[in-house]
Amino acid sequence: MANLKEIRTRIASVASTRQITSAMKMVAAARLKKAQDAVTNFRPYALKMQEIMVNVASSVGRDDDNVYAKDRDYTQVLIVVITSNRGLCGAFNSNAIKEAVQLAERKYGKYLTSDKIRYMAIGKKGYDVLRKRKVPLDEPNMEIIEQLTYENASEFAQSLMNAFVDGRYDCIDIVYNEFINAASQKVMSKQFLPLLPEENGKEKNARKKATRTDYLFEPTKEYILRELIPQNLRLILYEALLDSVASEFGARMTSMHQATDNATTLIQDLTLQYNKARQAAITNELVEIVGGAEALKG
Repeated sequence: MANLKEIRTRIASVASTRQITSAMKMVAAARLKKAQDAVTNFRPYALKMQEIMVNVASSVGRDDDNVYAKDRDYTQVLIVVITSNRGLCGAFNSNAIKEAVQLAERKYGKYLTSDKIRYMAIGKKGYDVLRKRKVPLDEPNMEIIEQLTYENASEFAQSLMNAFVDGRYDCIDIVYNEFINAASQKVMSKQFLPLLPEENGKEKNARKKATRTDYLFEPTKEYILRELIPQNLRLILYEALLDSVASEFGARMTSMHQATDNATTLIQDLTLQYNKARQAAITNELVEIVGGAEALKG
């Protein structure tokens, strides 16, 4: 059994760790509230934009001049992985990275050995892991999630759109954590470009809500659709970043809550162990005293 000094040292060490994890939990909870409000307030706007896209697109029909819907042979594919710059948030980062790697194998398996697949990490943790895997990497973006605004997200989305239009990439996918609630996140992979003709879940929902209404368009339906498509792409990326930031804080708050509870349990166990060791030491001292007194009598 460890001596009393070692147990006291461990108790003090765990208590210090518990203070840190408890403080990190409170900070994450405070930042989560703001991030959660941003996500929940933005989603209705994004859904309404999708409804408008559905209404206009259904009346226009197929637009062969849409540069963002050009389906080309894959000579270069980009997978954008949204992670965090910091750890201590459970499986938040590892789940996104794992999904990105599995997406490459699942969707682009035949291109894996030809260096046609590149990764771009948003967040330091994703970049560090992917660099260790020695996969082809583009320049990472560490700042956007630290200072997330629509302007920053829009600028980044525009750079991806330009890369697609210029032919640097023939397909761009985004992998991120979708925010469900403070304790739950869902890893999502979404094709950003080219625009998919089939409907994803959110587009189906928008189509259900969309009503067949005759509008007066100025200047034309086709012009409005061409203007809405880039705007919608910016909204898609911004929503993914908002989801990821809120998911990070939720995952960190949950992780630090569990760490604090584990530290409390460990302190209780160590305290019990300390009391038992102290009681045993006192008992031994009493036995020695009684034994010495008996020896003196003899």
